Amino acid sequence: MDTYIKGNYKRTIFTSGQGYVVGLFKIKETNDEMMTEYVNRTITFTGYFAELNEDDLYIFYGKTNFHPRYGIQFDVSNYEKIKPSDELGLISFLSSDLFKGVGEKLAKQIVDTLGLNALDEILKDESCLLLVPKLTQKKAHQIYETLNTYEKSHQITVYLSNLGFSIKDALSIYNMYKDQTISIIESNPYRLYDDELCNFSVVDKIALNFDMDPCDNKRIEACIIYVMKQLLFESGDTYLYYDEIYNGVSSYLNIDIEDSFSTYLDNLINRHKVCYVDKKYYIKEMYDSENNIVDTLSLLIKDKIVKNKKILNCIEEIEKNHGIVYNDQQKEAIVKALDNNITVITGGPGTGKTTIIKAICEVYQMINNLGFNEAVNKIALLAPTGRASKKMSEATLMPASTIHRFLKWNMDTGEFLVNEYNPDMHHLIIVDEFSMVDLQLFDSLLNGLTRNIKLVLVGDYNQLPSVGPGNVLKDLIESDVIDTIYLEHLYRQDEDSYIPTLAQEIKNNELSEQFLTTKSDYTFLKCNNELMVDTLEKICHQLIEKGYDYKRVQIMAPMYASNIGIDSLNMRLQNIFNPKTNQNEIKYGDVIYRENDKVLQLVNDPDNFVSNGDIGVIKSIIKDNGKTVIFIDFDGNIVSYKTKDLNKIKHGFVVSIHKSQGSEFELCIVLVSNSYKRMLYRKLIYTAVTRAKKKLIIIGNPDAFVYAVNNNFEKERKTALKDKLMHNIIKS
Repeated sequence: MDTYIKGNYKRTIFTSGQGYVVGLFKIKETNDEMMTEYVNRTITFTGYFAELNEDDLYIFYGKTNFHPRYGIQFDVSNYEKIKPSDELGLISFLSSDLFKGVGEKLAKQIVDTLGLNALDEILKDESCLLLVPKLTQKKAHQIYETLNTYEKSHQITVYLSNLGFSIKDALSIYNMYKDQTISIIESNPYRLYDDELCNFSVVDKIALNFDMDPCDNKRIEACIIYVMKQLLFESGDTYLYYDEIYNGVSSYLNIDIEDSFSTYLDNLINRHKVCYVDKKYYIKEMYDSENNIVDTLSLLIKDKIVKNKKILNCIEEIEKNHGIVYNDQQKEAIVKALDNNITVITGGPGTGKTTIIKAICEVYQMINNLGFNEAVNKIALLAPTGRASKKMSEATLMPASTIHRFLKWNMDTGEFLVNEYNPDMHHLIIVDEFSMVDLQLFDSLLNGLTRNIKLVLVGDYNQLPSVGPGNVLKDLIESDVIDTIYLEHLYRQDEDSYIPTLAQEIKNNELSEQFLTTKSDYTFLKCNNELMVDTLEKICHQLIEKGYDYKRVQIMAPMYASNIGIDSLNMRLQNIFNPKTNQNEIKYGDVIYRENDKVLQLVNDPDNFVSNGDIGVIKSIIKDNGKTVIFIDFDGNIVSYKTKDLNKIKHGFVVSIHKSQGSEFELCIVLVSNSYKRMLYRKLIYTAVTRAKKKLIIIGNPDAFVYAVNNNFEKERKTALKDKLMHNIIKS
């Protein structure tokens, strides 16, 4: 039997434009043991709803959840309105806020006249209301229309569910189209994709079930948008050429559209879904993001710069107080960050980027005479990942946040609550690991800031670019219109260390023979593919004997497939780092998760303060009354997962090099093999090497490593940000 709570909706705390609601509900009855103590009490609920009317009686179906911030709550997956059937219930319903102008006296007259089946009688024939003494025809029609709308919302969501839509999608659709829902779907189901309510593949399947012509222009135009978005995400480009789009759509639909394809593209351009400039085709949102970034940065660059003469004196005072000496590059970075409206600071590992962030914060507080609380209200420290923001916080002793959390991203609606209509008021914004920030996230960040800011972007543009479209840090630097400080002096090494030196050798493609020589912080273990897994397992056993655990060690590989791929290695290393004893376990597909396993978060979840790429440990797996809850510890932040949420995590004993970006680890083991050859290139191997903080072990084939360093032919992303910035600044 489905878990349910029955009772009265009280009020809404938060709602989105697509029907997502966080609200309060008073429980009268439940079959959930965890909820029995809350009968006759009010709890928080979340879910998607067509309409909710205060004090109406509902049955909510779903699951009880414990939210680390909000406490006990009920996640609603489906619901039913319960029509009142007794006299008091009917009077209360008809005199509620739903029926404007109907008080208790009139409601009682309606029930007295029409009986306990009053609602059904009204829906069958509104004229029956005219039997009620002194009730006008206008008021009778108003009551009928209200009741009819109330009933229709439920009927439409049932219709959508029967078509195959999830309850979440069904309610999002109804809240967008209301009474027009059925006619819109039956005339043009692809409008659901155009309005970003459903995935194209879901809509396409339903449309073809309606016997829609596979060559219908509505289908092909929707498919063009879908394919363009897929191609942009896969390539990291921000625009496409005609042949790329045509080949992608033709392959997906497997129909002949060559003669009419340009017409479909022209239609999309006329509908403002696609932009066409200089033979480049953009998704409209991508085009707008690129232009918005250019416009905002141009204003920051052109705005008057007021230099502060106190900065150098403050730097000297910090050097004296902390017993440190900044080099000329570092001083230049601090001064420009606090003088300019926008500054980029770039450098590899060990060049002092974190030290400079700390100094910028300290000098800013000194020149503005700010206490700690005042500084927190003025300075925003941001990073793309949770681990990177934590590193900033530890270095500066100030709060830091992920960009998504700072902008108050709503995972259910995909909207940022901090935006151009509700901007943040911090003045100094410092973003670390900026190479990971894609075009649209940077646009969203700029939209959420006022124009009276100092923006400092810190990153290593020799690392891998962002997962999403764009190559923002590289484009900003190469545009040569933004003050950029290049940090080159290495600090983080002793006489026998090698990691920062190796990183520079890789970056400059000047690999020396030292890469095979063991150093205090570095070892290269030569072996072929057949011995790689055995060698890795042997090293892991040795590390455990030396007192290391998987929290201090991170293993990285370039790809997921094959017997030396990430998925296979995770299964083997689980049995080394966390062998089965008496821990609780849960099976999800082919994967077994057990208590004390190391796991990797795959999606951003700002509500729970956890980000894509964060690494945690399963603290407990609790099975009770047929339900399973998994509690994962992300550096002291405990987050609960249900079985259905396990698609949000993977084992983290071995992670991809892409997923490691933005993090540092005490000891890194990197696998390099000829089997990975198609994935090996300079930026990838550079990123892997620069994740190691104290010790780096490379296992594999030296020839494959040399190949990776020499291979600088990763696909160049097609972006226009650099050219647009240069043109905009020169033109002005």
